[in-house]
Amino acid sequence: MIVTSCGFKTSAQSADRFPRDGFPQIAFMGRSNVGKSSLINRLLGRKGLARTSKTPGRTRAIHFYLVNGRAYFVDLPGYGWARVPRPMREEWKGLVESYLEGPFGPDLAIVLADSRHEPTALDRELVDWLRATRVPYEVLLTKADKLSRGALAPAARQAAATLGLPVDRPPLPISAVTGDGVPALWRVIDDACSRRQPSKAVPPSDDGGALHRRSPRHETLTTPDTPASRRMRL
Repeated sequence: MIVTSCGFKTSAQSADRFPRDGFPQIAFMGRSNVGKSSLINRLLGRKGLARTSKTPGRTRAIHFYLVNGRAYFVDLPGYGWARVPRPMREEWKGLVESYLEGPFGPDLAIVLADSRHEPTALDRELVDWLRATRVPYEVLLTKADKLSRGALAPAARQAAATLGLPVDRPPLPISAVTGDGVPALWRVIDDACSRRQPSKAVPPSDDGGALHRRSPRHETLTTPDTPASRRMRL
């Protein structure tokens, strides 16, 4: 995808604010301070378009950015910030689940993990939940420029093992600073967008919209011992 136009569309603090025009949606999610906004800005070539909160973990809404008038980049609230009160975490959890499980949910979930640290139990829970609910996903290791090439490969292997990723689908190291990994990520995004016909809105369906989110790329990752009703703790 060559970005010719992009801009902020809306912030949603409830499900009735989610866009319902049927355009493909690429959702970015991960722990607070993992670099979601920096990566979105790098991909779109617009410094400062997606802004980080001054206080990590305080973003309460899901932000939608319209790209080329035919696809959305979706910035979900960061999770795992210890100082956030439990009621606020529960509020976010309900908002995120209603988006991911709803009929207008993402065509691709991009899960960001910091390459400098081993993924946490919350990161593993998120990947397991996406797998169980059959939301296509891609795992990225952000801030790859902070590690040497010799340290990056072991970090990727450790992350793959911790998150239970298949050996042939390791996490993608990426840097919003240098641009390393960005072309490979665009290929994944383009493939996800091509699976959706953007000219028609997607109506609600009896299966909660699961059909339009399903992708052969992760079809084999659904495991019978992980119930689809599992909830994220965030």
